[in-house]
Amino acid sequence: MGSELTTNGAALRLFFTEDIYLIKGEEGYSTEEALGSVVQEDSAGFIGAEEESLSLAAEENTQIPQVTNPATVTASPVVPAIPTIPQPISIPVLAAAAEKPAALSFTFLGKNKKKILILVNDATHEVSDEAGRELLRKIVKSINLTASDFALLNYANYPKASFTELQQYFSSGLIFAFGVSAADLKLATQPENKIVMEGDVRLIFSAELRKLEQDPAGKKALWGSLKQLGL
Repeated sequence: MGSELTTNGAALRLFFTEDIYLIKGEEGYSTEEALGSVVQEDSAGFIGAEEESLSLAAEENTQIPQVTNPATVTASPVVPAIPTIPQPISIPVLAAAAEKPAALSFTFLGKNKKKILILVNDATHEVSDEAGRELLRKIVKSINLTASDFALLNYANYPKASFTELQQYFSSGLIFAFGVSAADLKLATQPENKIVMEGDVRLIFSAELRKLEQDPAGKKALWGSLKQLGL
């Protein structure tokens, strides 16, 4: 049988209705050879593309630091450090000094020019009964005192007044206490009708005027002490 290969253009038009273009230099190739060439080219192109793809994939697997475009990064707001506020130092509060009690105010007879205080103790009378007042007049006259020289205070009206409080008010240099004991004035116990000292203050403690008037021995002892005063 003869070869089925034909190059007759008219014959080829019977099988191929589309235009066929012959590539210069390939005029003597068979259809199989022409198709094989195309397949080889496609295979070579595909294989090359695949190898290139694998190569790119291998390159992508390589850990390469990613450079971030600074323009696309949203900067986190910088929060200034809050300074640590030191704890306040606890300062102990000093207790306020006890307020000094207000000085007592006294109502008395006389002008106290010589800073001599005479205390009597009678809850019934302003000074004493008639006998007691007479005895007091004799005592004051015996040491040459007048009403302007001394202050006469009825202690019955101020039963809690201490020696210190009396001194704060009268500033006495000499105190006669008739019917007022040393204990009443918050002082140590003292004998009667004797001159005793409390600091630079002279004191004479004696019985209440009415009782003293009826006690000759007491009056005698008191008289001896009055002479020692040098008034």
